[in-house]
Amino acid sequence: MCGIAAALDVLGERWTLLLVRELLIGPQRFSELLTGLPGMGPNLLSERLQLLTRHGVIEAQQVAEDKRARLYRLTPLGQQLREPVLLLGRWGLTMLEPDEQARTRAEWGLLAVEAMMRGQDVPDRAERYEFHIDDLVFHIAVSDGAASVQRGPAQKPAMTAVSRSQTFIKIGGGILGPFEAVAAGELSLSGDPEAVLRCCRLLGLL
Repeated sequence: MCGIAAALDVLGERWTLLLVRELLIGPQRFSELLTGLPGMGPNLLSERLQLLTRHGVIEAQQVAEDKRARLYRLTPLGQQLREPVLLLGRWGLTMLEPDEQARTRAEWGLLAVEAMMRGQDVPDRAERYEFHIDDLVFHIAVSDGAASVQRGPAQKPAMTAVSRSQTFIKIGGGILGPFEAVAAGELSLSGDPEAVLRCCRLLGLL
């Protein structure tokens, strides 16, 4: 058996990989995972959590304020899936149908941005780019030749982008250009114009 076949024995089912996607966003409770995976069902979710736990991909921790609740998170082995899942997600952005774009969530913007940065040139200066996607706020921090996506607002962002998740996914999938979205009133960009261009290049949009 090759490595790909061994990996598919664990991950080669749609719901399992989508469960990993949810945990790449961050640790979550059972109820939060159900909300993020509509249509999965509690029994199937329990089975997939047990499978991934058995293979050392995820782990469960007690929640301090509720001893009956469990918080699920990726283990170091599970975190190794970040790169391939992000690359797969970036590839899939170009295949989203219009009705699928309408069912996006702001949290997926975190992973979309991280995927879009892969393989791009990082600006040669320290600065931050802030994003408001629906009700979610996160930012890209650039420093020492590296870029990372972080939750929450940025301190003194060089650029701020405000949009809906549906528009953001269209931009990420190459269906809509960022400046076309601005012209259509679907995206607001503010800050240093040169920083806007640097951020667009970092995301592979120019």
